[in-house]
Amino acid sequence: MVAITAPAARPLRFAPTGGRPPARVAGAAVKQLLDVVGALTILLLTLPILIAVALAVRADGGPAFFTQTRIGRDGRTFRMVKFRSMVVDAEARKAALMAANEGAGPLFKMKNDPRVTRIGAVIRKYSIDELPQLFNVLTGSMSLIGPRPCLPTEATRYTAEMRRRHQVKPGLTGLWQVSGRSNLSWDESVALDLRYVDDWSLLMDIRIAAKTFGAVMASRGAY
Repeated sequence: MVAITAPAARPLRFAPTGGRPPARVAGAAVKQLLDVVGALTILLLTLPILIAVALAVRADGGPAFFTQTRIGRDGRTFRMVKFRSMVVDAEARKAALMAANEGAGPLFKMKNDPRVTRIGAVIRKYSIDELPQLFNVLTGSMSLIGPRPCLPTEATRYTAEMRRRHQVKPGLTGLWQVSGRSNLSWDESVALDLRYVDDWSLLMDIRIAAKTFGAVMASRGAY
């Protein structure tokens, strides 16, 4: 697992007028282009896997995909898509499992969640269930790399400082994924998101992308 320290958040390095420095604006334009090119490339390379997983999930009963409302850039909501990895009535069963919650802060997580299907356990372990989010990247609601896309219920717990994470698009991967994912505490997860907002650069994105493969293969914190 790649260890990345989560330091205290620092003020955004934007110009006093509220505008971004020219270099950062140019970098953001390049990032957007890389998102589109990267998402298309990954989709083409993984197309056989996507088709096979969709058929396997569908054969297990219920729809192949699961959509959920998440918070995006500037606090706007969007529908995030994933491969369905749980039983169809997973949300209805959640209340009965709250006593066994192992998630940090407002997050709900269980290492042995009984709602996870057999195929779901496999695709969650290697983050294959996240691949449909490439379509969210293509439609502009997400980036390949950025903070974890949070639920509206989580956002209600955010302080004004925490809400700064919404100044950038949420990502398919990010500092949180290469630093432990569900093994992180709530404070560590938020601090990493704010670090990304404060210190973002194309070089940081490249480093995160390079470390993501190892983090996924190790599958630590993936449940």
